[in-house]
Amino acid sequence: MAIAYLFKPHDKDLGGGFKVRRILPAAAKQAVGPFLFFDHMGPVDAEPGTVHDVRPHPHIGLATVTYLFEGAIMHRDSLGTEQRIEPGAINWMTAGSGIVHSERTPDDLKSQQRRTHGLQLWAALPREHEETAPDFSHTPASAIPEVEFDGGMLRVLVGSAHGQTSPVPTFGETLYLDVHLEPGRLMALNDLPEEAALYPISGDLVIDGEEVPAYTMAMLEPGVPVRVESQAGTRFVVIGGAALDGRRFIYWNFVSSSQERIEQAASDWEQERFRPVPGDSERIPLPATPPSWKRRE
Repeated sequence: MAIAYLFKPHDKDLGGGFKVRRILPAAAKQAVGPFLFFDHMGPVDAEPGTVHDVRPHPHIGLATVTYLFEGAIMHRDSLGTEQRIEPGAINWMTAGSGIVHSERTPDDLKSQQRRTHGLQLWAALPREHEETAPDFSHTPASAIPEVEFDGGMLRVLVGSAHGQTSPVPTFGETLYLDVHLEPGRLMALNDLPEEAALYPISGDLVIDGEEVPAYTMAMLEPGVPVRVESQAGTRFVVIGGAALDGRRFIYWNFVSSSQERIEQAASDWEQERFRPVPGDSERIPLPATPPSWKRRE
């Protein structure tokens, strides 16, 4: 069997009725390579005047990776970054020792009917880089390598594949591909990293004869080449990389190899010690529920 695990989603409301399908972390596996959060946003249609903004909130110990298929998001952070995120671009925000950001509807779209569809992943930073200085990297769609093959096309969003390397900076072996496969065609996936998974965005996806249900992630057995095919045509992503260098603790928007570090970050947010997003006084409050390890004390 090429598939080691099938991860099913659960709905998560980010506020204002804007729901995502959260695939990772899963009960059977915390992460696939460095990726320990995987959210599939939409597609969701919004009427004029509808607000789906995500107010300022903090992160530590991770990098957020945002990729849109449709729509636009205005990113602002405590570094002073203002970046409109549009389809095809990769936006990599390194939280490191701490960053605050917001994700809002661009002003020019607020009065329009609009659709949002995309993915946001979190990559845990290696232990040695958990406290690195925060940073934001925007790679436009035009800079992402594309590879055509017999039966389809893929984009190398992060990492290297098919002789192409993405310019997106990372902290370790990381792979993220956006693949289109035409109806009735198949492709071989070889030389994948130690941990890898496939997730269908649309269409039917079959891996070595086993159909992958919609909105379900298929984590592969390590080191096993696979054949992917689709009767009606499909779009799917491949994620993966080297296995995490140890367990990560997760509480709210904080990720760390240290429980104490997360508790400090929670206190810092509650006491307003994080640098704010310039010009934005709103903030998402710390959850009332403490970390799971505190509840067991």
